[in-house]
Amino acid sequence: MERTRRKTRQIHIGDVSIGGGAPIRIQSMTNTKTYDIAATLGQIQALAAAGCEMVRFAVPDRESAAAVKELVAKSPVPLIADIHFDYRLALEVIANGIQGLRINPGNIGGKDRVLAVVKACKERGVPIRIGVNGGSLEKDLLVKYGGVTADALVESALAHIHLLEEANFFDMKISLKCSHIPLMLAAYEKLGRLVDYPFHIGVTEAGTVRQGTIKSAVGIGALLAQGIGDTLRVSLAGDPVEEIFVAKTILRSLDLLQNGVEYIVCPTCGRTEIDLPALAAQVETKVEQLQITAPLKVAIMGCVVNGPGEAREADVGIAGGKDSGLLFVKGQIVGKYPKEVLADVLIQKIIEIAKEKGK
Repeated sequence: MERTRRKTRQIHIGDVSIGGGAPIRIQSMTNTKTYDIAATLGQIQALAAAGCEMVRFAVPDRESAAAVKELVAKSPVPLIADIHFDYRLALEVIANGIQGLRINPGNIGGKDRVLAVVKACKERGVPIRIGVNGGSLEKDLLVKYGGVTADALVESALAHIHLLEEANFFDMKISLKCSHIPLMLAAYEKLGRLVDYPFHIGVTEAGTVRQGTIKSAVGIGALLAQGIGDTLRVSLAGDPVEEIFVAKTILRSLDLLQNGVEYIVCPTCGRTEIDLPALAAQVETKVEQLQITAPLKVAIMGCVVNGPGEAREADVGIAGGKDSGLLFVKGQIVGKYPKEVLADVLIQKIIEIAKEKGK
């Protein structure tokens, strides 16, 4: 079924276009102390190398705000400052050259303070993400709706949107995050019918790498399948570089990302004669280090009977048998090798095909 993308206006964070038909952008967030410039910059560079297109970091104090100037100067990707409670920190990071700003207008102070931040962003061409979060909804909305509901999230977002629009500011994207997926889906779907601003999507506080990956895939995938979402972050408790791998996998699974390596891996059964999980992990780890950007489908199958046929659409793959395995390209067998060298043979073939494709 053809997927219709939600039509939005376009904004730019640095040189990255968002919405308005631009590709869906992958974002993450550092977990270092922002004022530790070496550690923060190292994580930004690792994220960028993994395929992250924008990086957000927390700015809870003046020391972190002061670090922004050097971080922006040395970062390979645009940076977004995450500000809560103190509008003066927002003004400082804007003056220091930040390319994007994430605020929750509900906790940054009164209307005059929000408008002071908006004025500075407008002068410097800095987009604002209005980040509504189920954990920090305004108290009056919690009373009105009896807790966190989709309608409460949408009403909060609309109030902030209208405040910025009254100041003649339209360079914004919106997020409506909570950890309960059905509620989050309902909120995005409703707001998507009311405004044309680009959306940043994700499941907040998703959990550990294992649980958070599943929750993020369900929540983010459900929105993307409806054409909703212009930037995304997979929120995991762990190394943020892992978030990029998961984000790219979600996008590839919906044909929304055409570059990089997609794996087709047999779940194994009683016919499997090799240690397929270990072999697949070895190949995946090595290939990720190579940072291949060519669009490749790689199959790692456990059965020589059905493997090549089941993975016929793969560019290259292996099918394991007793003490050996078959190497195949586009479903056609091209060689048989001992199990000890199967991973090396497959990796070498992946490199060759990637070079043929020019990446």
